[in-house]
Amino acid sequence: MESKIDLENLDPVDLYGVNEQRLEHVRTMFPKIKLVARGNQIKVLGEAAEVERFTVFLDKIKRHYATYNSLSDTEWDSLLNDNTTKASLHAGGGDVILFSTTGNPIRPRSETQMQMVKEFDRNDLLFATGPAGTGKTFLAVALAVKALKSGAVRRIILCRPAVEAGEKIGFLPGDMKEKLDPYMQALYDALNEMIPQRRLEDMIEERIVQIAPLAFMRGRTLGDAVVILDEAQNATVAQLKMFLTRMGDNSKFIVTGDETQIDLPRHSDSGLVHALRILNGIRGISFVAFGKDDVVRHKLVKKIIDAYEVNA
Repeated sequence: MESKIDLENLDPVDLYGVNEQRLEHVRTMFPKIKLVARGNQIKVLGEAAEVERFTVFLDKIKRHYATYNSLSDTEWDSLLNDNTTKASLHAGGGDVILFSTTGNPIRPRSETQMQMVKEFDRNDLLFATGPAGTGKTFLAVALAVKALKSGAVRRIILCRPAVEAGEKIGFLPGDMKEKLDPYMQALYDALNEMIPQRRLEDMIEERIVQIAPLAFMRGRTLGDAVVILDEAQNATVAQLKMFLTRMGDNSKFIVTGDETQIDLPRHSDSGLVHALRILNGIRGISFVAFGKDDVVRHKLVKKIIDAYEVNA
C-alpha cells in the first residue's frame, strides 16, 4: 500500500528533525513501512495496517503542532510513545492559545485579554481599543496564527495605515517594500515570535501571510482569512469603511487602535472613533476596551500613561 500525506502547516524541519534525526527514530518505530520525505509531503509504503498506524500517529503530531505551534524533543518523544501532550505538561494549559518559537506559552495575560479571546470566537468583527502596551496587536496576531494552523482559515492578512509622520514615503530611500516595512514592523515582530523565520518567509512568498498598508486593501474581497487592521485610529472614515466592507465568506476581522494616539492631520476625522460610535449594537460585532490596568509591558509603561493623563 502507498499513501501520500501532506504536512500542511507543519514545518518539515520540526517533523524530520535536524539531519532527519526524528525521521530515523520514526523508521525504527515503524520498521514495516518505508518513508520518503519530499518537502511538505511524505510518502508511506508498506502493509496497510502499518501505514494506517503511522497515519494515525502523524495526525496526532499535526494536531499538536496546529494547536501549540511547537514540537520540542520532549513533546516528540511523548507523542511517539503516546504519553503526555504539551497541554498537560503546562499548568493551566487550557488557556494557552499557542506556543512561541522558543517554546513559551502564549496565553491571555489579563481579564480583558481573556475577554478578547472569547469575543473573537463568538463574533466575525472585533474592535480592540486601548493604550499602548496592553497586548492588543500581539494577541490579535496570536489568534490569527492559531486559526491558520488549525485549518479554520487559509490565510492571514495584516495591514496598517501608512501615516507619514514627518517624512514623505516617496522621498524615503529604497524600493516600495523597504519604504513600507517600518510601518509594518510591529506586525513582523509578533509573527516572528510565533512562526519560525524560514517558514514565515515561505508563507509570505506563498501569500499565506500577507502584510500590506491599508490602501492596498481597496477593491479586494477578503475571504477565508483572519484580517487584522492595526493602528486603526490613523485610518480616515472613508478608509475604515473601505476596509470593513472587504469582508468575505469565512473571514474574521480584528480592528485594533488607540483613540489617544491619532496622527492624522487636523482636518481628518479618525475612522476608528467614528466606527465605534455608529457600529455599536450591531449583532456580530464586538468591542473590547483595554485600560491602563491592562498594560503588560514594562511596569514603567503604566506609570508613564498615568503621568501623561495627569498633565494632559
